[in-house]
Amino acid sequence: MTFDHVIKAITPEQAELISLGCVAGVDEVGRGPLVGDVVTAAVILDPTKPILGLNDSKKLSDKKRQALFQEITEKALSISVGRCSPAEIDEFNILHATMLAMQRAVSGLAIKPERVLVDGNRSPDFGIESHAIVKGDGLVAAISAASIIAKVTRDEEMLTLDAQFPQYGFAKHKGYPTKAHFEALEQYGVLAEHRKSFKPVAERLNK
Repeated sequence: MTFDHVIKAITPEQAELISLGCVAGVDEVGRGPLVGDVVTAAVILDPTKPILGLNDSKKLSDKKRQALFQEITEKALSISVGRCSPAEIDEFNILHATMLAMQRAVSGLAIKPERVLVDGNRSPDFGIESHAIVKGDGLVAAISAASIIAKVTRDEEMLTLDAQFPQYGFAKHKGYPTKAHFEALEQYGVLAEHRKSFKPVAERLNK
């Protein structure tokens, strides 16, 4: 049995979840960085308009992600982006902030889905049926699409931040804890956009 919005072999139980009714895929980007929002996306694909090449955004080149981002925005039935700010991440911790951002993404959909499929091993309460699928961003097209939307959105925000603060190198490391980022923190200090509860940033503040 195959479906237009299943891109790889999955269990029969997961296939049934995807084949029945209106399904939203949800994924996040940006749990690990030291700076910026954690960004989530919810996507409801149109089964009559399949999109070829969908996959985990981390496994795609930047050029391919950009092309798929455009195709998803043109063909999807509904797309919504949710986020939590660095201040919210510091207040709630990154796990709870990510769950809240996912809830915001789903609540922002123009079409209410019958069920939600989330990449990972846990799902927040959306008020409707939801299921977590481990490595779902490489298994379920709607989750792959959400992964791409979230990734491209956050990467563009890092490019904007890089234009404001080029000395930090955000265009290259996208805010992740690299050696270059640590060196910039040490030399130039902490920005308002940094997550102050994250250890490397907290240590710099304590100095």
